[in-house]
Amino acid sequence: MTDPTGLIAAVAVLAAATVFGLVRARRDGRLHRGRSAAIQLSSQELGAPLGDRATLVQFSTALCAVCPSTRRLLADVAAGTPGVRLVDIDAEVRLDLVRRVEVMRTPTVLVLDRAGRVVRRASGPPTRADVTAAVELAAAD
Repeated sequence: MTDPTGLIAAVAVLAAATVFGLVRARRDGRLHRGRSAAIQLSSQELGAPLGDRATLVQFSTALCAVCPSTRRLLADVAAGTPGVRLVDIDAEVRLDLVRRVEVMRTPTVLVLDRAGRVVRRASGPPTRADVTAAVELAAAD
């Protein structure tokens, strides 16, 4: 009879990987309050003025495959919503800001209210509906 230890270990690893994948897929791109709720960013830190109603901040890298499509989505929402500005941050250049807001992957999207407070954040590409709802929430503050 053979030792089942290897088979048990393989099943445990597969189960753990499946759970991790399901959790990540469920959270990927969702705009949520997160730990960034207490963070406030200034126009000087961002290198661009804040929007009159809200500001969309995207952290990108050159190797990010979905960053260009996320940027287009955010630019479209900003262009179609008065008082909303988009600021694109190169995460490789602005490591100080990456550390401060705890960016772990790109794209990371922050939605700021008119004072620069983070009201929502997403790791991964968000949906148009989520971005629009977050902008309305930020503008209402």
